[in-house]
Amino acid sequence: MTIITVIGAGNVGATAVQRLAELELGDIVMTDVVEGLPQGKALDLMQAAPVMGYDTNIVGTTDYADIAGSEIVVITAGIARKPGMSRDDLLVINGKITKEVCENIAEYAPKAVVITVTNPLDIMTYVALKASGFESNRVFGMSGVLDSSRFATFISMELGCSIRDVDAMVLGGHGDSMVPLPQYTTVSGVPISELMPQEKILQLVQRTINGGAEIVEYLKTGSAFYAPSASVTKMVEAVVRDSKRILPVAAYLQGEYNENGIYLGVPAKLGKKGVEEIIELKLSESQYQALAKSATSVREGIAKLNL
Repeated sequence: MTIITVIGAGNVGATAVQRLAELELGDIVMTDVVEGLPQGKALDLMQAAPVMGYDTNIVGTTDYADIAGSEIVVITAGIARKPGMSRDDLLVINGKITKEVCENIAEYAPKAVVITVTNPLDIMTYVALKASGFESNRVFGMSGVLDSSRFATFISMELGCSIRDVDAMVLGGHGDSMVPLPQYTTVSGVPISELMPQEKILQLVQRTINGGAEIVEYLKTGSAFYAPSASVTKMVEAVVRDSKRILPVAAYLQGEYNENGIYLGVPAKLGKKGVEEIIELKLSESQYQALAKSATSVREGIAKLNL
């Protein structure tokens, strides 16, 4: 039986555990530094199993030793954004949290595939790589699945069409420098450029870039967790089932897209080994420039951490 660990029992972590349990992808360990929080939520989710019909064992713990044998570890630990706070504001404190988490993963689950969700996403994934010492294909981040989902949602709302028919693609850093790709975004195979004017597309692109902040402004005291948990669950499923899904993820680039030595959102094939292939798309000159700008933003964030 596959063992999946989710580190962080807050809204994103606990909701991800719920989704993973309902898919019966494996037994689940949920950890957190707050005593009683993972234990209580795990017990609550176990008591939902007879109602929902899933046969998944869920353990809540504050002891990293309990993650031993995990094949996949999802990192959601860290502080969430508050109104007026940028992802970069989270940098130092979440960097320290991610470093400590990954040192424990390396000790207790040295063969695991690691998926980061903690913001600033691309930078925290780099921290995870360095702190764990793992191969880069086994460490990647949840970025483009969420951003693409937001883009697809806004397109569906604008066109009044089924969300199932929309396939969207977003590259770049998970933040203000993300790069939505309208030419690779379709509705039942039809490019959105044929379905709405350029001005409207640009408006939806901008709303996608501000998608997380828009939710923070509504919630006041929290940030998004339903869509992020759904996005990371989709990625975990691709790894567990070795399904070779091609999804936009924060992957370690080694020359692809003219970038090297950083994490950035790109389409990648996911399987049991993690990132098994990076897909290079043809971009316009302006999109390459936007991607380079996104990469510069990620590098500047990494430099602030003095790794």
